[in-house]
Amino acid sequence: MSRIGAFTARLYRGEVGYDFVGKRKIWYSISVLIAITAIVGLAVRGINESIDFKGGAVFTTPKTSVSVEDAVTDAQNASGKTAIVQKLGNGTLRIQIAEITTKQSDPIKAELAKDLKVDQNQITADLVGPSWGSTIANKAWTGLIVFLILVVIYLAIAFEWRMALAAFIALMHDIVITVGVYALVGFQVSPGTVIGLLTILGYSLYDTVVVFDSLKEQSKGITKQTRNTYSEVANNSINSTLVRSINTTAVALLPVAGLLFIGGGFLGAGDLNDIALSLFVGLAAGAYSSIFIATPLVAEFKEREPQMKALRKRVLAKRAKGEAAADEGSPGASGGSGGPAGAGSTAAPAVAGPRKGPRGGRSSGRRR
Repeated sequence: MSRIGAFTARLYRGEVGYDFVGKRKIWYSISVLIAITAIVGLAVRGINESIDFKGGAVFTTPKTSVSVEDAVTDAQNASGKTAIVQKLGNGTLRIQIAEITTKQSDPIKAELAKDLKVDQNQITADLVGPSWGSTIANKAWTGLIVFLILVVIYLAIAFEWRMALAAFIALMHDIVITVGVYALVGFQVSPGTVIGLLTILGYSLYDTVVVFDSLKEQSKGITKQTRNTYSEVANNSINSTLVRSINTTAVALLPVAGLLFIGGGFLGAGDLNDIALSLFVGLAAGAYSSIFIATPLVAEFKEREPQMKALRKRVLAKRAKGEAAADEGSPGASGGSGGPAGAGSTAAPAVAGPRKGPRGGRSSGRRR
């Protein structure tokens, strides 16, 4: 077995691990900083809604040598409104002009044909009415709210309300970051973006449920033992599913990165950016929140319960007793087998064996 395989096997068994729960304040601080940046970007720049939400027209031209900058100038002069121009992979232009009516589209189309030096009949125009765009926006928000409500109900039934609350906070964390990135980057928010957002929320929820399911299994009868606290069991659950989370996230990000950077960037398929960016940012944020936010929050909520507080006291008391016994039985201690200590000696007795248990929250005591 390779070193990586051996390490992942030990990680899965809980023999090694990282203290995610113990360092939760660091992860909370990072998330708060990212969320504040996203909210500021959203407040300052706002969301760049596509014409599907605002209404308007999309003009697609035949192949032309006119640059994007010149096309933007020509479109804004023809319409008197802000225009968004994308050059597609085959050399055609996609010109979006928001908040124009059907009557305005024909004169704008004729003016564009003249400025771009193309045949007017070869320019296609797709019109979206403002009322239809408003309906789409309302349905998108309704779908998102219904999704979140169903998620909370399902988790509360399948697990418990603390896990449902933690998962809801993690999902809101993902939404804020994804929407904030759209505001900062300036990409358009289209129906495709909403579809991508709902997709990544489902993926993030799946990743969180995997950890919660492991935590539910490992915490059965937890109050009947004195080996681990609830936080340590939660940390073991994260570490045992960590390799799976990393692998599934990496595999999911590869094709999405292809859509975003190759399809949307290199090939110029601008429509792919709308959904690819939400998928890329959301998948990364979802994997982060399931590991660093959701489970540490559950551990924090559970540790406030009286029975979990009592369990922590028993676990710590047992460990302190074990360490004291190790100190008394170590060589060099007064009355120990290592010979009498010198009169007036103030040297600290040696300690046999490690004072702390192995990583991942497991203590060195025997299981009861």
